[in-house]
Amino acid sequence: LQRRHNVRPDVLLCCGDFQAVRNEADLRCMAVPAKYRHMQTFYRYYSGEKKAPVLTIFIGGNHEASNHLQELPYGGWVAPNIYYLGYAGVVRFRGVRIGGISGIFKSHDYRKGHFECPPYNQQTIRSAYHVRNIEVFKLKQLKGPMDIFMSHDWPRSIYHYGNKQQLLQMKSFFRQEVESNTLGSPAASELLQHLKPAYWFSAHLHVKFAAFMQHQTTSKEELPKATKFLALDKCLPHRDFLQIVDIEHDPNASDSLEYDAEWIAVLKATNSLINVTPRSWNMPENNGLHAKWDYSVTEEAIKEVLEELNHNLKIPSNFILTAACFDPSKPQKQREPVHTINPQTTEFCAQFGLTDINDRIQQAKEEGSVRGEYEEEEEEEEMDSAGSAEEPSEYNTDNSGLSSINPDEIMLDEEGGDEDLSTCSVDPSPDHPPDFSTSFSDIRIMPDSMVVSSDDAMDSNNEDLEKSGASKQVEEKSLNERSLKRVGCNENGNNGMKKIKRRNQAIYAAEDEDKTE
Repeated sequence: LQRRHNVRPDVLLCCGDFQAVRNEADLRCMAVPAKYRHMQTFYRYYSGEKKAPVLTIFIGGNHEASNHLQELPYGGWVAPNIYYLGYAGVVRFRGVRIGGISGIFKSHDYRKGHFECPPYNQQTIRSAYHVRNIEVFKLKQLKGPMDIFMSHDWPRSIYHYGNKQQLLQMKSFFRQEVESNTLGSPAASELLQHLKPAYWFSAHLHVKFAAFMQHQTTSKEELPKATKFLALDKCLPHRDFLQIVDIEHDPNASDSLEYDAEWIAVLKATNSLINVTPRSWNMPENNGLHAKWDYSVTEEAIKEVLEELNHNLKIPSNFILTAACFDPSKPQKQREPVHTINPQTTEFCAQFGLTDINDRIQQAKEEGSVRGEYEEEEEEEEMDSAGSAEEPSEYNTDNSGLSSINPDEIMLDEEGGDEDLSTCSVDPSPDHPPDFSTSFSDIRIMPDSMVVSSDDAMDSNNEDLEKSGASKQVEEKSLNERSLKRVGCNENGNNGMKKIKRRNQAIYAAEDEDKTE
């Protein structure tokens, strides 16, 4: 792309299923059938043999070396120049605020703590990557504007804001979930409504899809906000897995990856809520049962974080190897995963006075409490899976994808299908109604590289849209030539169908010339 079109990306964003596999033990911690457990090339970046040529920021999906990512619950470097955002995280790059949440939504694990640790069993190898309510709660404490947010599974209902007809033509097995409004994550939808980011990027469903969501204002003083949504396809030849996006940024801002001061302050404020047991519990809310439910932070708290850091928010380049690296000449197929305390996390927690989740799990493990509680509560957890009468789930449907089989999805041997694509098709939650006709305008103004049109405007001539590129990775290019409006609004009210930039089309149209790894 750089050679053909002189495009110089500043940062690469990956929306999950990154698979940071260092050795054979990591392969055993990926929730995929054995036939997919092949050592690829990440270990070369981990060892230092290779270095990512562009800063890469990623979140976790549902096919990961979970033991590796678990070492960095608050985020950190998995290799030089490759940064993981953690279970949930917010960072800044060149003045652009980038947030994300890892994993996928499953209601029966949503209210549990992060109790899993390697070696995993058949249950915990999956539950380890399920989104937890505490991460959503933390993100909902943020008040400052968000530029970019990433999730692996889609926010539920986002398909009502894009070309739904074309989506169902490409993925007809989505129809039941789309029509019943059960496709996607209700937790991500909640975050979308709260954070209102300028851009939201996702993956998981293996199809490119763009949408434009105009958020409703809650007061006359509030300025209207809109979110440009883009989901990308899986990383395979001739699939729409890559897209170039120009992002408005501060040219005077640091070109180093930086901490976000408000996010650090929120982590400090919510530290007491950390739970490392499989017990289900609810986050504090204004229901008369909690003395405190608002954990958002003051300007004073943010100022304290800045002073702790001497106003230097640069994330240290403190990557360190914590596991043996794969050696092709000496394969060790019987290597077992171990629970590891990562020095990056230790340093981060010590600096900000936070609890190292893995250290807490290790302590509980040594006391025998975590394993004992898990075994004693197996029957109780089965009840929780269906929904406890005493503590019902916040959401009345369990979903991270599809009730139908997605032909593109990796199938898990034990179940005859990927359990993370199963859902109960029930009536939509009252918090997420399926009918958006009263609040959604058909005027969708998109940047050149992200196009969407209303269903009735589509015809067979729009093949360019289908080929326009995009997927689990989004590249951000310095905006030296022009500036983009964050929320476009066509004064004439025209639909304004735009052609895809040729540089994105060329990614997929060109033959695979490069055979480099």
